[in-house]
Amino acid sequence: MITRRQFSASAPWLLGGVVPISGCSPEPAADSYEVVASQTWRLGAGQGLSGAALGQELVRYATLAPSSHNTQCWKFALAGAGRAITLLPDLSRRCPAVDPDDHHVFVSLGCAAENLAQAALAHGFKADVQFDPASDVVRVTLDPTAAQSSDLFKAITQRQCTRGEFDAKPLSGEELAQLQRAGSSGTVQLLLLTGRAALENTLDYVVQGNTAQMADAAFVKELKAWIRFNGQDAVRTGDGLYSAASGNPNLPAWLGELAFGVFFTPQSENDKYTRQIRSSAGIAVFVGQSADKAHWVEVGRCYERFALQATALGIRNAFLNQPVEVAALRPQFAAALGLGGQRPDLVVRFGRGPAMPTSLRRPVAAVLV
Repeated sequence: MITRRQFSASAPWLLGGVVPISGCSPEPAADSYEVVASQTWRLGAGQGLSGAALGQELVRYATLAPSSHNTQCWKFALAGAGRAITLLPDLSRRCPAVDPDDHHVFVSLGCAAENLAQAALAHGFKADVQFDPASDVVRVTLDPTAAQSSDLFKAITQRQCTRGEFDAKPLSGEELAQLQRAGSSGTVQLLLLTGRAALENTLDYVVQGNTAQMADAAFVKELKAWIRFNGQDAVRTGDGLYSAASGNPNLPAWLGELAFGVFFTPQSENDKYTRQIRSSAGIAVFVGQSADKAHWVEVGRCYERFALQATALGIRNAFLNQPVEVAALRPQFAAALGLGGQRPDLVVRFGRGPAMPTSLRRPVAAVLV
């Protein structure tokens, strides 16, 4: 899922360094990246909404969840005066090269459903989330309850997949315990790897997987199609992987495509992942009890709780899903983790580090059906 690759930031000579996102004006324009990002990731007013307005606000929080290449592969249907919300997969936005069985699509639906549930509680409603295997949708019903604005809810507008290096410092036992509780459920197992040997072993599988993916022309073409090389293009589409969010230069599209072709190489990417993993406090591996859509949704919910809890603790995270995306490598990775025949679903590094520019989202009206 939820893979956010980027071309190497090894090309400062192209424009003499990183180009400012919105020029030199001290007051950004209304449609600038900064303004749109601030509006996208705002914390709403909270209680007092009802009917369609409530449903739309909950959908807005749901869309702040992560998705593969930030494709936002979801649609939402409101019913019952906003008390019933259905999450549907938007298969027109799927990524068949990196996600041929739609695993990441349904994990993304789970992430969105968890955001919705946390936001509903903050607005005075308890969310009952159920996957419907007959129609491959997630159905959410809302019942009134005492409002609770939890730390996880407040973290929704701060969470991001942070594509930078961390500080390599270990987390405390209590912090790890909180992440373990948040990211586990009765049908999802969370493995927290913190020893250096375990991290190096995972790094080996990440490098193998990345090398295999970069040798796949379809993967590279698909990835490139979802990269937004400058703030203007990111605002125009409201989706995709904004290159500045990965610490890369803000470039005109034509120059970004040139840099991508020249500098996006297996060696540069493998070197980057080596630095990132070795700077991490640990790696989290999420494992669903079964390899089906219902469990993929539950994996998404568990990951999102993990990410929100991490955010509340000031801990960053980012995906390293190559070992689970390359089908031939996945059983070997599972065996190395002692999982037997189970399928590892997500691989996530975590640690403390600086924030990066945020990705954008399409407006609520664009995802309602």
